[in-house]
Parts: sequence; C-alpha cells; structure tokens
Amino acid sequence: MASSTALTETEGPGRGMRRIAVRCGDVAFDVHPDRALDIGAFSFRGVPMAWMSPSGLVGPWNRDSTPMGWLRVFPGGLVSTCGLDAFGSPSRDEGEDYPLHGLAGTLQADQVGHGGRWTDDGDYEITVSGRVRQARLFGENLELRREIRCRLGTGELSIDDVVTNLGPAAQPQMILYHVNLGWPLLDEGATLRLPSAEVVPRDEDARAGVHEWDSFGPPTHPFPEQVFRHRLSAGSTEVRAVLSNPRLGLALAMTFDPRELPHLFQWKMLGSGAYVLGLEPANCPVIEGRATARSTGALPVLEPGESRHYRLTFQPTSA
Repeated sequence: MASSTALTETEGPGRGMRRIAVRCGDVAFDVHPDRALDIGAFSFRGVPMAWMSPSGLVGPWNRDSTPMGWLRVFPGGLVSTCGLDAFGSPSRDEGEDYPLHGLAGTLQADQVGHGGRWTDDGDYEITVSGRVRQARLFGENLELRREIRCRLGTGELSIDDVVTNLGPAAQPQMILYHVNLGWPLLDEGATLRLPSAEVVPRDEDARAGVHEWDSFGPPTHPFPEQVFRHRLSAGSTEVRAVLSNPRLGLALAMTFDPRELPHLFQWKMLGSGAYVLGLEPANCPVIEGRATARSTGALPVLEPGESRHYRLTFQPTSA
C-alpha cells in the first residue's frame, strides 16, 4: 500500500496547520508544509522511531519570538530544519538578533505537491515537494526547494534540498538538520554507530559522558544534556549513522554526503520526560550561533544566484 493524504489539524495550538500523511509499505510518516515541509511522526512496521516534543504541533502563527522561544514550538519529529541563515545558540550578529536555531521551522511552504509515481526503474514511490522562502525587505532572500521521496518496498526515505540565494548580495547561509530519535527505538541497551574520527564534547557535562557517547541507559532525572561534535574522516563521500535496538530487532540508518554537510553534532538527552537522541548534520562547525561562526571565520556564505544541495537518506531495517 502506498498513499499520501492531505489533512488539516482541527484542535490545539496547531489548529489550521496542513499535514500530509504518507503510507508507503512498512513506513508511515507525516510531512508538515507549515513547518518548512519537515517530517514529524515516523514509524516502521508500526513501531514509532521519531521522538515527539511535549509542545506538540504549534502553528507558526503562534510562535514565541523570544531568543529561546524555539523550545516552545519545537515539535521534535524525524527532521526539524534549523536555518536558513542561522542555527545554534541565540546571537547578535552585525546588529541583528538571531534566535535559537533560526526561523526555518516556522516558515510555511507553497507550491506544495504530493502523490505517487512510477520511476524509470519500474518502482513506485510517493513524493512530497514544495518551496520555502525566508525573505525580508533590505535583508536575506533565501529559497529552499525540498523534495521528499519514499520508494515502495524498500522503506528508504530521502530528503533532497536546494537552497538558493535570490538576493543581490552575498548572504550567510547556515543549515542544520535536527534529526530526533526516541522510544521505543531509543532505549536502554541501544547503540549508536557512526564513523567518527574524533568526538569533541561541547562542555563539562559532555566531557563527563564522552566515553559513553554511543550507548544509552534508562531515563533519569535530572540528566544534564550532552552535546558532542563528531569530526568526520577526510575524503569520505558518505557518512552512515545507525541507531540499533537489539531488543526490538530494529535499526534506523541515516546517510548523508560530508561534502555537502561536513559536520555532525550529537545531542544526547536521557532525561525523564525528554528522552531523545539528536543527530544533526550541518554545513557549519559552530553550534554557538551565527556571531561566533562569523568571528571564527566559519560562516558559510552564498553568492547572489548561488545554490547548494543537501541530501539525507533514512533506512529502517531489521537489526
């Protein structure tokens, strides 16, 4: 079975939001056009794999504009896009304030389409596509074109993004894909595998857990969040991160090209009520905000008319 159905939320702070429910064989997931076409709930053979935030779905018209307000509207889900011109900590850069993880998650898509099609290889796939723009007078004019594909019979889900600077001047362009994995896939005894050349802890809390970055215990309270930056091997053309749960006999692999997204952050949060593993491919090595990225010479920039391509692939399997 493969289908895509357009729905509208009718209650709560997400009332009025569009949702596209996709069913593609063993895989089921939701796409949210009013949150930059991000992917929310995701399950494989009926088992949820994505972590969902306590805030739930919050319409972009209900967003909190304070520097840390992103936490009140962050729904979790399989993929939350951070950017398009800033991610990481709130910062003030060249006289402008940039909130936690940027504005991307509150941008609404247009030109949205969805449906099934036969590929040239004779396979059937469901696609969802659309355009997101972050623009203002005398400021940035960035366009994100996104296509999501799920091929029937394989369980593979891919996100293809193209970000273009439509403005007349060079424009900083930061992007981070906040991938959120939760219970029951994430559980005591689960393990994370990825080809990390070096694991760099963000702070003292992370340093205390750096030798256990790839293993997971039960929920505890309190649990100070731990953030690690993984230095990826030079010359690689593919990074594959796999979270496996031997008790369930299931795993989820995330694959990306480090030439497009050369940096990977890991958010390990094993608290009661917030039990989540974040895997975060990014195009910038700085998680402390746009101002720090600029001051360290690491701020990515798009020239007028220039585009960059980013691709993520997810593959749920039996472990």
